[in-house]
Amino acid sequence: MKQIICPEPGKLERREVAPPIAEPGKVILKVKRIGVCGTDLHAYEGTQPFFTYPRVLGHELACEIASGQDTYLKFKAGHPVTFIPYFPCNTCIACRNGKPNCCTKIQGAGVHIDGGMTEYILVPEYALIDGEGLTPDDLAMVEPMAIGAHAVRITEIRSDEFVLITGAGPIGLGVMAFAKINGAKVIAMDVNNARLEFAKKYFKADFTVNALDNPAGQIAQITGGEMVTAVIDATGNKRAIEGGLELLAHGGRITMVGIQKESFSFNHPEFHKRETTLRSSRNATREDFNNVVENIRNGKINVSALISHHVAFDSLPELFPQLLDPKMGVIKAVIQLD
Repeated sequence: MKQIICPEPGKLERREVAPPIAEPGKVILKVKRIGVCGTDLHAYEGTQPFFTYPRVLGHELACEIASGQDTYLKFKAGHPVTFIPYFPCNTCIACRNGKPNCCTKIQGAGVHIDGGMTEYILVPEYALIDGEGLTPDDLAMVEPMAIGAHAVRITEIRSDEFVLITGAGPIGLGVMAFAKINGAKVIAMDVNNARLEFAKKYFKADFTVNALDNPAGQIAQITGGEMVTAVIDATGNKRAIEGGLELLAHGGRITMVGIQKESFSFNHPEFHKRETTLRSSRNATREDFNNVVENIRNGKINVSALISHHVAFDSLPELFPQLLDPKMGVIKAVIQLD
């Protein structure tokens, strides 16, 4: 079967490998779509912190059950599915406390182990998510939307509170979608005005702020001087993370979804006097995946709007660098295998 591998930063290669063989408790999936994630882009650039090479990238997958197989969930061959692409040990302290998404020995597809830039992939049956009624493009967007749903859930976003989401890329847009579902008043912040307009048009951000144009003043005006009660960072940018504190109300909370390799810092008196709650958001759980699928089915989130580019699988090694070029205007690229 065909497969694409990243042997080192800045390089993708095609190769032919033997297809996977079914194992007890695992199922072979035929890959239909692969969403290109920031993790894939960072791995290609050599800036992903949890990464080793060589690696088959890809974890935002739309699949179907391969022919000749049924699963314990009674899915038949050809049934549409996606799956939770981070596999926990189920024994560590995080797993025992109901947080498999931050398992101490987690194995993330396309990061710690090989992922889905391949024609067929072998995954644990327990990780499957039913894709009945969803298109392949919809299914490829479930995992990134689950990242946003998880961040909103653990931040405990409430109705009518002002929430600032920094970064209007795919993850930030997912955060906005679920913050809106929770009834929040969403402020989208980015340095790209086109992204901000996109957030307002397709993901119903209530307000937009350009981070280069006096954001504190703009947010003070929007909130009547009280600032926001929650900041969710989807940039992973050091300056954006550190700048979020001055935009936060007293008693507020900061959640970091984006990730980068550097350390960051806050002014301790400013952090202390707000009694700030600071947390990270990693991956997502089955609860979040089910939440996303339900909201795609009922039309509450517009995942098709995310997809700005489709790329043929066979042309990916040559075209992949273009996806990093801001001039291309990529929101979300999806690789097609059919």
